[in-house]
Amino acid sequence: QVHLMESGGGLVQAGDSLRLSCAASGRTFRWRNMGWFRQAPGKEREFVAHIRWSDGSTSYADSVKGRFTISRDNAKNTVYLQMNSLKPEDTAVYYCAAARSGGTWSPTVYTYDTWGQGTQVTVSS
Repeated sequence: QVHLMESGGGLVQAGDSLRLSCAASGRTFRWRNMGWFRQAPGKEREFVAHIRWSDGSTSYADSVKGRFTISRDNAKNTVYLQMNSLKPEDTAVYYCAAARSGGTWSPTVYTYDTWGQGTQVTVSS
């Protein structure tokens, strides 16, 4: 069983950077594919980024590609999301998630079965 807790959110101005952290508990963390999602008010939760445990390969939503970077440190049981060149449209609650074991991955909420409580990111113009 993996438990997740996000931190690092806050209020920033457009163009600034933030780094979100997701601390995981549980011995199986290092074998779990991990993702970041976000949800803005009145909108559905959307995929942001994903990282595989086996080879560290990554995937990104088109809206964040080139600006955001997902990484993981298995020794610290932590996943990071480095967010650069932030825009007001990046404002949302950001969630860390652990993917289901097995099956085919897709950039949807259905691929993930464990979620953190979320951290608010607000970008002012």
